[in-house]
Amino acid sequence: MSPVGCCSPGVRGDGVADTLHRIRSFVLRAGRMTESQQRGWDEGWSRFGLKSEDGPLDWSQAFAQPGRQVVEIGFGMGDSLLAMAQQDPATNFVGIEVHRPGVGKLLSGALAQEVHNLRVYAEDAVDVLERSIAEDCLDALHIYFPDPWHKKRHNKRRLIQSEFVASMIPKLKPSGLLHLATDWAPYAEQMLDVLSASPGLQNTQQDNGYAPRPAWRPLTKFEQRGKRLGHGVWDLLFTRTAH
Repeated sequence: MSPVGCCSPGVRGDGVADTLHRIRSFVLRAGRMTESQQRGWDEGWSRFGLKSEDGPLDWSQAFAQPGRQVVEIGFGMGDSLLAMAQQDPATNFVGIEVHRPGVGKLLSGALAQEVHNLRVYAEDAVDVLERSIAEDCLDALHIYFPDPWHKKRHNKRRLIQSEFVASMIPKLKPSGLLHLATDWAPYAEQMLDVLSASPGLQNTQQDNGYAPRPAWRPLTKFEQRGKRLGHGVWDLLFTRTAH
């Protein structure tokens, strides 16, 4: 095992890296922190915070115990990520989110619940993946309910595009899981098309369609409200094929 816990990050020479620099995994929204969120940031960042400028993540140094290595991109207010870390203490989770009130809320919850298997980047996921997540490293990568960019002229801003997916695949171990979820049907269709056309990925479903919500993904309050209103939710579960 290398010093960063897996193989060293590769350098792509096919233009994908240049394309990724034009992709942003977020839209930075203004918003003040509540007192609780600010306290979570102030008291929790030194314990849970990571920075991509520090280079490839050394999982063995960042976490007190070895375990499965899972990254969630865009965890929002952090409710699902915190719940997953609590219910699976043998897995080490890294969350990536630029919305500081959300990061503050997650850190506040992690402190209150004494969660030890969780770390956070408050940066753009494109930068974190490129600088800090080594290849053949992750057991799973989660992206739940990314911004759907409803208007057709904004569809190009959606995170799940072939270039970004191509950058994620090498970060997964062989048979590692890429798990996406959305509540917007047109985006679900795009996700399915992009993932199905991506070399190196295999749909876990025999019909090559959507998957039932797995038990490990918590049912969010937003999702519960949507279900009461008759809104659908689509999960996509793909694994990385062997080299």
